[in-house]
Order: sequence, then C-alpha cells, then structure tokens
Amino acid sequence: MEIPRPLAAAREMVDEAARRSPARLTLVAFAAIIAVVTGLLALPAATADGEPTRFVDALFTAVSAVCITGLTVVDTGTHWSAFGQGVILVGIWVGGLGVMTLASILGMAVSRRIGLTQKLLTAGEVGSTGLGEVGSLVRVVVMTSLVIQGSIAVLLVPRLLYLHEDAADAVWHAVFYAISAFNNAGFVPTPEGLVPFVGDWMVCLPIALGVFIGSLGFPVIFDLARHGWHARGITLHTRLTLVTSLAVLGVTTVLLALMEWQNAATLGALDGGERPLAALFAGVMPRSGGFSTFDVGGMHGATLLLLDASMFIGGGSASTAGGIKVTTFAVLLLAIVSEARGDRDMEAFGRRIPRESLRLAVAVTLVGSAMVFVATMVLLEITGESLDVVVFEAISAFATVGLSTGLTPDLPDAGKYVLAALMFAGRTGTITVAAALALRDRRRVIRYPEERPIIG
Repeated sequence: MEIPRPLAAAREMVDEAARRSPARLTLVAFAAIIAVVTGLLALPAATADGEPTRFVDALFTAVSAVCITGLTVVDTGTHWSAFGQGVILVGIWVGGLGVMTLASILGMAVSRRIGLTQKLLTAGEVGSTGLGEVGSLVRVVVMTSLVIQGSIAVLLVPRLLYLHEDAADAVWHAVFYAISAFNNAGFVPTPEGLVPFVGDWMVCLPIALGVFIGSLGFPVIFDLARHGWHARGITLHTRLTLVTSLAVLGVTTVLLALMEWQNAATLGALDGGERPLAALFAGVMPRSGGFSTFDVGGMHGATLLLLDASMFIGGGSASTAGGIKVTTFAVLLLAIVSEARGDRDMEAFGRRIPRESLRLAVAVTLVGSAMVFVATMVLLEITGESLDVVVFEAISAFATVGLSTGLTPDLPDAGKYVLAALMFAGRTGTITVAAALALRDRRRVIRYPEERPIIG
C-alpha cells in the first residue's frame, strides 16, 4: 500500500528528528499532546458550569493526565463535564500507552509495517531489546491494555449497579476507574472518590490488581505471556521486577499497617474487617497508583516518610508507573551486596549484571533526587509549608503517583507550575537521561592512568 505523500513527508521528518535526537523527539511529542489536551480542557464545554477553566488549572490537569499522575487542583467529579472527563481519560490512555508506541500503531495502520527508526524508538519506549519483536510487542501492549482494562470494568459494573448506581453511571465509572487504575493515573470521576468503598473488596481489589499489573511494565507482561506464565525461561529483568515489586509491596503494606493501625485519622477509624483491605490498598498505591480510601494527610510523619521511599522507587521499567523504577533500585542493592561480600561482579538468579547497568542506575537515581531536591526547595519558599508535606507532594509528582496530603489544590499558581514541570520531568526525564547515557557509550583508544580516591 502506497503511503500518501503528506504522510510520507511527515514520516521522513520524524525519522530525521529521531536520528538526530531521540530524547528530544520524545519530549516534543509529550509536550505536543499536553498542549492539545490543555486546549481542549480550556474550552467552556469541558466544564460542568460552562465557564472556561483558568489556563494554569487546565495545563496542570493536562500534564497530570498525560503524565499519568493524578494530582489535581480542581475536583474531577464536579468541575469537569462529561466531555472534560472524556478528554482526561483519553490523555491518560495516550500517556499510559506511550507516545512512541502510539506512533508505531499509527504507522502500522497506514503502511502495514514499522520502519527501522520507528522500531528503535519503540524498543526504547517499551523496553524491548530485539527489533524483530517490536511489532508483536506493540500488538501485545495494545491487546493487554484493552483486555486488562476491560476485565477490570466488567468486574466493577455489577458491583456498582448493586450499590444503586444507574446503568449509565455504573458503566462510565467502571470504565473510568479501569483505565485510570491500569495506567496508574489515580483520577477519580466522583467527588468522594473511593472513600465510600474503603471496606469493599469487590471494588478495591480489582482496582488494586489493575494498578499492580500496570506497574510491572509491558516487557514483563510480554515475557510472561510468551513463556506461558511459567518461571522457566523468563528474563532477568522480569525476575528482578517481580521479586523487587512484591518485596517493596509487602514491606510497605506491613509497616503501614503497623504504624497506622491505631491512628484515628486513618486506619484506626475503620472497622476491624476494613483495616486489612485499607492497609493493602494503601500499600499498593505508592507503586504509582495514586488512589486512596482514607485521608493521606492524616497519616503519621513516619508513614509519610515510608511512602516517600516507596513512591521514589516506583514501578517497573517501561510501565505506566513512575519513580526511578524497581530494577534501578534492585541493581543498587545488588551493588551493595557485592561490595559487602567482596565480589567483583553483581550477580542475580544465575546471571551477571554488567557494570554499565550500575552506572545507569546511579545516574537515574541522582538525576531523580536532584529534581525532587530542587522542586522541594522552590515549593518551600513558595508555600511556607512544613518539609514533610512538601517533600511528599514533590515525590508524588516526580514519581507520577498522585497521592496528596491536600497541599496541591491550595497551591498558588507558581507552585502549580513547579509541580507541573516536575510531573513532566518525572515522566520523561529519567527515561531520556538513561537513553542518552546508553547511546553515548563509547570506547576510547587512549585512557588515563587509574587512581582510586578514598570512598566513605
């Protein structure tokens, strides 16, 4: 099938831009989608009262949706009309699927094939290492997304109908929660959110499962599906992601339950049967889910610090989750273990991890820490709030989590711009830094003499 001349010219421009600077192309693509969503949300038709939304609020919501964060400055359920909520939902879906993956899907629809440059870009977006499997990986990404989101919606609809929602609202809310959960977005379509369902396993469990599966990453889902969901043959990346994700989830859930069990502002106010579910749900959400069934602002300072660490770690690489990613955290832990043992190599599951992976892990962690540090300093100056609250909000934005102590809606405009920039940087920054460093790997003919500084 011959590609129309305008589309062919556009594709050549994209390929040329990709060859020159893949990272820049990714940033421009995300920025362009955010600009479109901002423009649509600024329309009078996007609000429930028919009045245009202020630019800063429309921009913040667009960034939060496309960067699948979930922080809000206006109430999603009451401020936005059905059209506005639909725009937010499309922004979430596009942001979760990935700009480069979406571009590949459009390319296949037009030309029935994916070009080499597009394969390279998509491989970087979804974490694939083989160009030959990118086409099938894209199909798996789309089908997996649709199947899981559809399954979550199907599970939620009967329960919402039973809870006296009319059919249209039940279907809409189920679809909204399903897309928001799998894409780790944290947006809720009703003013009360999930608080009324704090003890409802039939509502909270499907949403929590959707968040956890979405946070694993498409390479992990693809690898598990390709090997028939058996442990034999799966990659080291899959093993590290699963083990580290489950470990972080378990530690977060247990410690959160211990610290908040008697807190009258959180778990202590619930019935005995509701507390385990609320603790488990709250333990899953720092993966980048962003939903909450009780007031996060009522947590103890120690619990907020625990969630800070969990959010900063985030979810799996090439997933809908944010943070520095669990594999980055795992590599750093393995490096500490190998140094403590005096081993020259980092090893896990019968495989040796190259030193280049440690360099990338350190770089991504330091860049992420620097982003949070700078944003925290600026927000402290702007708001005058306490450090624990500001750090929590900053990490939630950087890790695209969406949990909030209640500070974000009350921020002045300058603070909203800071958090919007942090959400954008958190979604795109660590990815582009890792890609740029990986592409700059080079072998020098002349090397300086080695001398070891004192460490520690």
